[in-house]
Amino acid sequence: MSVLDLARAEIRALQPYSSARMEANGGRVMLNANESAWAPPGGDALACNRYPDPQPAALVDALARLYGVRSSQLLVGRGSDEAIDLLVRAFCRAGEDAIAIQPPTFGMYAVSAHIQNAAVITVPLRKDFTLDVESLLAAITPAVKLVFVCTPNNPTGQLVPRRDVERLAQALTDRALLVVDEAYIEFSDAPSATSLVNQYENLAVLRTLSKAWALAGARIGTLVANDDVIALLRRIMAPYPLPRPCVALALEALCDAGQASARAHVTVVRGERERVARELMNAPGVKEVLPSHANFLAVRFDDAGATYQRLLGAGIVVRDIHRYPQLGDALRITIGTPEENDRVLNVLASSSREGREFTSGTAVGKQA
Repeated sequence: MSVLDLARAEIRALQPYSSARMEANGGRVMLNANESAWAPPGGDALACNRYPDPQPAALVDALARLYGVRSSQLLVGRGSDEAIDLLVRAFCRAGEDAIAIQPPTFGMYAVSAHIQNAAVITVPLRKDFTLDVESLLAAITPAVKLVFVCTPNNPTGQLVPRRDVERLAQALTDRALLVVDEAYIEFSDAPSATSLVNQYENLAVLRTLSKAWALAGARIGTLVANDDVIALLRRIMAPYPLPRPCVALALEALCDAGQASARAHVTVVRGERERVARELMNAPGVKEVLPSHANFLAVRFDDAGATYQRLLGAGIVVRDIHRYPQLGDALRITIGTPEENDRVLNVLASSSREGREFTSGTAVGKQA
């Protein structure tokens, strides 16, 4: 059985749109795409009056080298969100098929499924936020075509051990495509599942330049998968997904100097993550700091709502994650610069001091 047998038959048979840029074959006078013959006002070294390549070869090759795969195993698009959406649209028939997720986890898996009118089967993480492989496999029905696993998980920060990823890939062979989301993998010591793609044709891995590579605004996401899966998704993605300026920024980030800079920032984040977690564990009002292998911490508070408002009042915006299962008392705090992290810690400490002073003043008043 081919992994493509899991995809929608009508997508496999689809005649894809052939853009002018795809059909162009050499030439210096480009009159096939109805573009402007003039550059934008002020000039433009990136030739933005011309459509970009659908899959820019230089960027695809650079990312393939970075992730240790062949260029034919890689699809680049507008963030991981686009790849998630493409996977759901390619593999899930509306009203018939389903995806499986393990909440609390990244919300876009379910959103993309709902947009496609695909069912969402949920298998909650254990109380310690680890993946229950047995329960997940027991929940897989013939309708499930995609199983999403996020590692490190968002919003909890927990890793899924490589052995569990392999076990799932093996067990789901000929049953479902396993999609491993590694948006935060650079902040951990864990090996990437991209090294397993040649072993399991039903394994796909999501990577991104938004986090460790500081390019959230450029929207560069990557899917690594079996050649046939990549070829299928290329048939249904937008004809010109990546703007030229975004490609240029990505190539700059992936040069030797850019990679050195990214590694240096990751080292800082990891050190700050440990420092902030340590200090938060001793902070008044903090009940628990969940262990994290990402660039954020999920923190339980006695009063998460009040803490959120105190931080917001000081100009600090964190993520309210109370709507996620098992996290009704938690906030997610991204690790920033050391100075930004100190501001968070100082606000939490000062609010505690203010509370003690208020209590002390009230007691004095009563004695008087």
